[in-house]
Amino acid sequence: MPTLPWTVPNPPPSHGTAYVMASRFEVRSAKDVPRFFLRSLSAWGQVRTAPGAYGASLVAQPFKRVFYTLSAWEDRDALYAYARTEPHRGIMTSLRPTMSASTFTFWEADTGRLPITWDDARQRLTEQARTDATGGTATT
Repeated sequence: MPTLPWTVPNPPPSHGTAYVMASRFEVRSAKDVPRFFLRSLSAWGQVRTAPGAYGASLVAQPFKRVFYTLSAWEDRDALYAYARTEPHRGIMTSLRPTMSASTFTFWEADTGRLPITWDDARQRLTEQARTDATGGTATT
């Protein structure tokens, strides 16, 4: 499983809050995997210089056609500014037809707890997928 390890573009303050996003993307077919992975690397390059980015990591599971991202930001505005800026904006648009499923989850974390673990991120993504599948209602 190829992993791009947690990278810190801008060191976070020792005390404060980070806005965290985790995502899971599944592409429709194996033929979409190389394109998605290459575009992910472009977005990875962008996040490494993005204002307000405290850290990011990517996990690729090409044989399962699944990709995970995890990032921490100064605030929600910093994340959204990154998402609206090229090349990320164009990447999102161009890859939309290749997507089979996507899950996003957001939360706040103390900057002293960065980097966020992949175990935590995957658990949150699983819970979010469950919530999305039930139309936003909690399940037990």
